[in-house]
This record gives sequence, structure tokens and C-alpha cells, in this order.
Amino acid sequence: MREATTQETTRPPVASLADPLRWPALPLAGVAALLTAAHLAVVTRHGGVGWDEALYISQVSPRFPAAAFSAPRARGITYLIVPAVQLTGSLNLLRAYLTVLGGAALFLAYWPWLALTSRRSIVTLAALLFGGLWVTGFYGSEVIPNFWVAVAGLAMTGWFVRCARSGGRAAHTGLVVSGAVAALMRPGDAFWIWLPLPVAALFVRRWRRPGLLLAVVAAPVLGLAQWTVESFQRYGGPLERLRRSSAIEGGLGWHPRAILFELHAINGPLECRPCGTSVPHTPIILWWLAVPLLAAGGVVLAVRARRAEPTVMAAVCGVSAGVPYLLLVGYSAPRFLLPAYALLALPVADCLADLPSRLPRFRWAVAGLVGVALVAQVGSQQVELLRTARQNAAQRRIYANGAAGLRRLGLRAPCLLSGSRSVPVAFYLGCRTDQPGGILQSTTPERIVADAHRVPTGVLVRGARPPVYAADWVRHPLSGLGRHWSVYLPPWYRPS
Repeated sequence: MREATTQETTRPPVASLADPLRWPALPLAGVAALLTAAHLAVVTRHGGVGWDEALYISQVSPRFPAAAFSAPRARGITYLIVPAVQLTGSLNLLRAYLTVLGGAALFLAYWPWLALTSRRSIVTLAALLFGGLWVTGFYGSEVIPNFWVAVAGLAMTGWFVRCARSGGRAAHTGLVVSGAVAALMRPGDAFWIWLPLPVAALFVRRWRRPGLLLAVVAAPVLGLAQWTVESFQRYGGPLERLRRSSAIEGGLGWHPRAILFELHAINGPLECRPCGTSVPHTPIILWWLAVPLLAAGGVVLAVRARRAEPTVMAAVCGVSAGVPYLLLVGYSAPRFLLPAYALLALPVADCLADLPSRLPRFRWAVAGLVGVALVAQVGSQQVELLRTARQNAAQRRIYANGAAGLRRLGLRAPCLLSGSRSVPVAFYLGCRTDQPGGILQSTTPERIVADAHRVPTGVLVRGARPPVYAADWVRHPLSGLGRHWSVYLPPWYRPS
């Protein structure tokens, strides 16, 4: 009896699955709604389409011809934007749609974790920490899959722990659905998040149940179904598609300096390729350096308090999610680590919430310092979000300016563009795009020339030399795209 009493007092009772449907979810919903409102005010007013966005939108938009879809990409994000893209061509409305949907996804991703602990304030704090990052706010409104694989992977891990603890049809369904969504969005990232789950299901004795293993396996299988079918249809199978993906990504392998690449790009550029290893001299990066320390502290405190399962699984899956981008990829982008941030926010929040009680003599002073640090962190991240949104809008405006210059030369749909930056410029013109060479090859030079006799065709070039097949084409400076940019038009084309 004494042992049972001790166990009951040291380990908080786990909430039932129905509990988070009631008032305990309100603080989490409030954080999600507040962040959504802030992101709506900041991000949706600063637009301009990016290269990747133009490509993804073109796959499902009735207003643009579909651009070539390369091997590393997955179609999950295109399915997500179908309702908005089919209804409107407004980029601002599309961003608002994704921002609102992203706020709901943030809530749903952390929601299963509420049922795993009686200290639900930790889950709310974790949502604030992750949702308050500038990179979360920025990519939650972008037509880019990284945010979505992050929230789906976070939910998958939470539902897995729920299944492992007590099972239930709802928990198994949540695990399968969220895992399938993660794999559909970005198979490579989903794999690294998922990898610790079957290991835990096999080696933790009390979790070794057929139903849990079946759900863990079924999640990626369902999510990869479309990717696998497309691999056979277009690339000769999944292995060949992975080989092509590695070539396009510059070759996946051992890149121990990748961690410095990520630190270099923590506050931009949005893609660092090639990337330097210099460390930004600004206090705003301190949170990044503190994450592994605080996450490790959260795990230690959770183990000592005998509530280790959720915190440890979040930490392990978070570390696993960061492995490819910290060690195996030779370039960086701030969005790459979104899945790691989403998962590690839970042990970090666990550590921050426990710090005051671990120093009882200085409880109020420590609590005050933690509160000030949180306000400073979230506030500085929102300032950085505004700066990035404005800067990015100015950079992307060149695509619209380039399209305006081409329109003055008479290029209008139906038309064809090739060359660097052709995809985002074609987005504003409604042109088709093709590349006759390189790792993104989608056609041949002969076909480009043949198409040029049927529709207005231009080749965008930075510098003086056009490709060989367009050696006798006429050069027209295109100042809107920046310095040294030109478009080469066939000699039989007469600009209007």
C-alpha cells in the first residue's frame, strides 16, 4: 500500500482522451489564435511569390501551366492549397488561408500531448515557443511543406505515446492519419521523425503490442502511396527517384559543417546555397544555442519526476528530425529545422516550467527571469518576422518586375519561358516553363526551338551568353530582374 501511495503522488495521473476537448485546451487554443492573428497582420500584407511556391501553385492552379516537378518534391502541399487556388488567383488570400489553417494545425499538433500530462501548461508553453518563432510564422503562410511536416510529425509522436500508454481507436487513428500526412508532405523529413517510433515500439517491453506496431507501419505506407506510384511512373522506381533527388540536392553525405551552415542562416537568407560558416553576431541567436541545453535539462527533470515517456519521445524524435540537416546536407535554410523545433519545444518548456521549483530559495526571481526571457524571445522573433517578411517581399518583387518587362515586349500567355528564374517570372505571365538541360531538365533544345515557332518564347539569362540553341536569338535587356539580366527572343519574333 505504501508503494502504491508513493507512486500515485510522484507520478501525476494521466488525463483521459476526452479531457482536452474541454477547458484544458482553452489556453492552447488561445495561444494558437493569438499567433494566427499576429501572423495575419504581418505576413499576408507582405507578398510576392517565391520560386518553390510558383512551382507548387502551378501544379493545381487553373490559371498557370504546370511547371516541371522534380524528383525531390512531394505533392502533399499541392493538395492542401487546392481549395484556395481553385477559388481565387489572389496570393494574399492564399496566404491568409494557409495562415488560418496553420493556426488550427498548431493547435491540433499539440492537442494530443494535453492528454499525456496533468501539467498542461507545459504543452501551451511549448506551442508558444514553437509558434512564436519567426520561421514558424513565415512558413506557416508559405506554399512550402516544411511547416506542415513539422506539425504532422509532432502530432504523430504525441499520438504514438498515447497509443503506447493506453491504446484506443481514436489514438491509433490519430497516429495513422498524422503519420500519413507527414509522409505525404515531405517523405524524407517524415522518415527521420518516424524512425524512433518503431524502435521504441519494439524495444520497450510494455509497448510491444501488435496494434501499435501495425499503426506505426501503416502511417508511412499510406502517406508514401502516391509518391511510390509516381516514382514508378516517372522515374523508374523509388530507388532511382532517390538517386535523382540526391543529385539535385547536391549529393547527400557526411557534412559535419552543416551545423555551422544552419547557424549562419538562422535569421536568413531563406536559402543558403552555397553557405558560409560565419556566426551572426547578434543576441537573437542565443535561443538557438540554448535549445539543446534546455531540452536536455527537460529530459533529465522529467526522468527524475517519473514522467519521462512523453518528454523523452519528443526529444528523441526532435533530435532525429534534425540529423539530416545538421550532418548530411551541404547547404541550409531556416525552414529545414522546423520539425526539430516543434518537437524539442516540449522538453524545453518542461525545463523552463520546472526551473523555479528546483531553486526554491530563489523561486520568484527565477520565475521572473524566465518570464522576461520568454517575452524577449517571442517579441524579438515577431520583430524578426516583420523584417524578414518586408525584406523577402522586396526581393521577390523582381519577379513581378521581370514579368512586366517581358509583357512590354509582347510576351503573354500562351508563351514559354526557359532559363534561370523562369518559374517565378512565368507565374506572373501565365507562361509554361521548360529547362533543356541541367539537373532540372524537362525538355530538349530541339523542342524549345520547335515550340518557339508556335508560341512566344524567351530564354532568361544572367550575363552575355545565351545557350547554344539560342546563339542567334536577339538579346533584350531586362533590368527589372536585376543587373546583367536579359531575355533572348527568336529572330522571327517581333516584339509588340
